[in-house]
Amino acid sequence: MGAIFETIMLVCFGLSWPINVVKAYKARTTKGTSLPFILLIITGYLAGVTAKIVNGQFNYVFIVYIINLAIVMLNVIVYFRNYHLDKKANEKE
Repeated sequence: MGAIFETIMLVCFGLSWPINVVKAYKARTTKGTSLPFILLIITGYLAGVTAKIVNGQFNYVFIVYIINLAIVMLNVIVYFRNYHLDKKANEKE
């Protein structure tokens, strides 16, 4: 039963990250984005994945952790893309 509630929590968090990736990509700027926050979230997901590995719990919850981690890592990629766009824009000014 606990795994079901953990999955619900992960799905709720997981649904917000693709929205964030699209929003950040369209914004084309790092303004309003916190890299330390994103890295903190990644650390949390890595801790969850590690806990599943240590406990030998390779089930659907483990898969959801991996999917969420991958999507949050996309946020980092978009952040650096936007960082370079901001840098270019500042050089033109």
